[in-house]
Amino acid sequence: MSSCLSHTAPEPVFAEPWHAQVFAVTVALNEAGRLDWSDWAARFSATLKRHGLRRELNGGDDYFFAWLETLEALLAEQGTAASDDVSQLRDRWEEAYLTTPHGQPVRLADA
Repeated sequence: MSSCLSHTAPEPVFAEPWHAQVFAVTVALNEAGRLDWSDWAARFSATLKRHGLRRELNGGDDYFFAWLETLEALLAEQGTAASDDVSQLRDRWEEAYLTTPHGQPVRLADA
């Protein structure tokens, strides 16, 4: 006698691809010795607390925007990625995204 099991797709761990990407970058930086995980956790916790005082965090974009903010601040503090450089790169990606036809890969124009 065979049993019929209902298989449902597991819930995605990350709601958006960029959530997974920023998480993966952070893990890779830790594995490369560029950041200490306990220091990272303390910094991220402080960012969450700071954001949480202003509004509820929903565990989705708000959570990962706080994650990204923490990562950018840490990289700027280390001198790895200056805030101005990060802002300019973010603006370039936004422009590329907004001007790329639907369904086409998003690419940065040569600087």
